[in-house]
Order: sequence, then structure tokens, then C-alpha cells
Amino acid sequence: MGKGSRKKGPKTTSDRKPKVRDVFVGQPFEGLAAETELIALREFVPSATAALTLGSGEKVTLGTVLPMAAAAFVRSDGERYVGMQVQTRSSDISRDLGRALRWVLDAKEGDVLSVPDTTTPPTADEKARLQDLLDVNAELDVTLYNDFAWWLPEDADASGDVALSLERANAAIMPTERLGAGAYWVLAGEKAHLRWVRPEPENLLLQALARLSAAGELGLGEGSRYAGSFRAHGLLVPVWDLDPEAHAREWADAKEQLGVRLDAALKSLDTEPLNAAERRSRDGLIGRQLTIR
Repeated sequence: MGKGSRKKGPKTTSDRKPKVRDVFVGQPFEGLAAETELIALREFVPSATAALTLGSGEKVTLGTVLPMAAAAFVRSDGERYVGMQVQTRSSDISRDLGRALRWVLDAKEGDVLSVPDTTTPPTADEKARLQDLLDVNAELDVTLYNDFAWWLPEDADASGDVALSLERANAAIMPTERLGAGAYWVLAGEKAHLRWVRPEPENLLLQALARLSAAGELGLGEGSRYAGSFRAHGLLVPVWDLDPEAHAREWADAKEQLGVRLDAALKSLDTEPLNAAERRSRDGLIGRQLTIR
């Protein structure tokens, strides 16, 4: 009997598991007013929290990093936390966070969700994305910290794995100041930067940046230099190198003025296409892609 004859026949329909197509979501926080802030908290803000109010009225605290990079946990005093910076992810970060939010609502004091649920296939009626659970028009009121003492209730001492995780997390913190929605000054070793998550579509933003660059208006003044940009969750994040000797507050006015110029450049694109010099500037900006990790 040949090999072909020895092969088993096709599986019956009852033996086959239905395939679930899990589509990658490139802009997971789209539609949320806090989109740029969520991206910053996910990607580069070291220690920060923001209060979330769910549609049900429940209160949960969103944190950048939790002990042992957990997805969620309930503190011993009953305070509930969901973490942004975790070690695993599915094709939809918004769904991962939404599932962690739903888990923490039913968790008890001391419970820890080590990793988000990234393997359970989504169902057609599942309402687990952030867009389903939060007020899409709500902004985030972010609080920055110099350490991770907020992991613990007041007057509580860390021990065991939490103490070790706390020590390591504190040692990794880079000084950071918020200069507006999605905009953060960061002191990274001997260099300082402004990282600014922008809400505009990448192509439009690059054109506006190119218009400012061609006009010599892309900087933040003396001691600054446009360094390039990186992509994060569907949006572009321009980065400027800054004089590390200057405090973050010294860049606040310059950042606001740059924002005004950038908004004007974006508006001008409706009636004035890029000229030859601006197109060359855009091509140069496209080639200046950065990585921060």
C-alpha cells in the first residue's frame, strides 16, 4: 500500500476547532482623549499614576510599573492598580488593559495578576477594551513620582520579592517632568530630551515638522536640537535634545511656543502644499528615526 493510501482521511467537522483570527491593532488607544498620555505612560514615563473612573463608577489607579511588572494587583489597603508597562502583550493592548481592569474589580486584597490575559480568543460580545470601559472623552490627571513608594500603603514596609523589585525599579528611574499632554522632559544620563507624543496622523505631522524645519523654527531655542522621532502605537513621537544643565521648567515656555507654531503649520497644509525645500526637509526628517530602548 502506498503512502498516499495509508494517510488518514480528513478530519470530520466535529474534530476541527474553529480558527480565531486575532487582528493586530496598530493604534490601540484610538478614540480616547487620553491617547497620547496613555502612550507616554506605556513607553517611557518611569513612575506615575492616574486615577481611572469606569463607566460603572468604580475607581482604579493606572500605574506605569507595578511590583514584578504585574498586570494588576490589589494593595493591602484595598487600593486597586492596573499596570501599563508589562512583559507580555497580545495583538490589542487596549483589550489586555481592559481585561486587567475587569479582573481587578473582582480581586481581593493581596491578589496579583502577574500577566495580562493575552491568550483567550476575544468573543463577538466581549466588552473588554479601554474604549468600552472608560469615558472616551476623559483626560488623565497624571501624578509623577521620584520613586515607587506608591506601591505600598503609607507606613508599610516592603519585604521579599516586592522589596527587591522596589529596589531595582527605584534604581532605574530617570528624572522626568511633564510639560503637557503626552509631552515629557527626561534626563537620560548625560543627555536631556523632550519626548512629545503627537495626536496627528504621521504624514500630516511630518509635513508640518518639515515646514518648520525649512523655516528654521523647529527648535526650542538655544541649547536645543531636533533629534528625530519614533513610532509608538500608531502615533509619531518627535524628540528634541536639550541642554542637560537647564531645568525642565526652563523649557516650558519654549515648548508652548513650538506647539503654537506646529499647530499653525498643520493648519497651513490645508491650503499650502509643501514647496521643494520643505519636501527635502521632510525627506530628511523621515530618515531620522530613533529608538529609545
